[in-house]
Amino acid sequence: MTTRAGFVALIGEPNAGKSTLLNRMVGAKVSIVTHKVQTTRARIRGVAMEGEAQIVFVDTPGLFQPRRRLDRAMVAAAWGGAADADVVVLLVEAHRGVTEGVERILEGLGDIGEGRKVALAINKIDRVEAPVLLGLSKDLNARYDFTETFMISAERGHGVDALRQWLAGEVPQGPWLYPEDQIADLPLRMIAAEMTREKLTLRLHQELPYQLTVETENWEERKDGSARIDQLIYVIRDGHKGIVLGNKGETIKQVSKAAREELEEFLGRRIHLFLQVKVRANWLDEAERYTEMGLDFKDGNG
Repeated sequence: MTTRAGFVALIGEPNAGKSTLLNRMVGAKVSIVTHKVQTTRARIRGVAMEGEAQIVFVDTPGLFQPRRRLDRAMVAAAWGGAADADVVVLLVEAHRGVTEGVERILEGLGDIGEGRKVALAINKIDRVEAPVLLGLSKDLNARYDFTETFMISAERGHGVDALRQWLAGEVPQGPWLYPEDQIADLPLRMIAAEMTREKLTLRLHQELPYQLTVETENWEERKDGSARIDQLIYVIRDGHKGIVLGNKGETIKQVSKAAREELEEFLGRRIHLFLQVKVRANWLDEAERYTEMGLDFKDGNG
């Protein structure tokens, strides 16, 4: 049997549907999925099996115009992920078409695309009529020489199998990179932190999504098969601590419950989750926080 294995980078603007597509391909919730922009910070990889091929997805942060150090590190990680991949898939939202952001990504593809296959996946196809889709496909293919074009709905699963099958045939021949039962190469501590951060982001809406980070401080396996997980939520000022805790600790209680339930489902066992909120005025400028998120602090220089 001839096995294949390789890395596929999903790139696109924030909210283009990269995380939803990754989860659909892998068949398990690995990458953090929320409706907030810029929520994927780490280069989370999901592993999908298709026939004799193993496709390792690099889920890159959304590409956007960076303003702060964290933004710059995220954009550098996105392009870095694409540059390390065997195949790149650009995701474009059907109803938004060629935005300024998409134009910027197409410019960047000039360098990254050399020597590797780049496919176009037009996502959320259920939101527009067929003539609009065809026009958009034509327009994008005129701007860049894509190897293949796929029309998909990551959320509903339309066209996703065809894309996965194509990718399976495009990754290089070679031994598998991961054991078959391993779906993400991120340490579980980090996945657990991402899950809690997702719940905080959804709960707090516009109030402070990017000014907080979550770290799993301690993970203790218990004799009864359950695990105790202690996490720290870092915020940059005292006022934020109050928002995260909520009235009489109500917000943190609900976040903790939602994160614990998702963790239990993900790990298939009982979890005791303990959250603590700490003020760290300058966490956005601390190198080790970036390392925790799988980013390079130096990439934020600019």
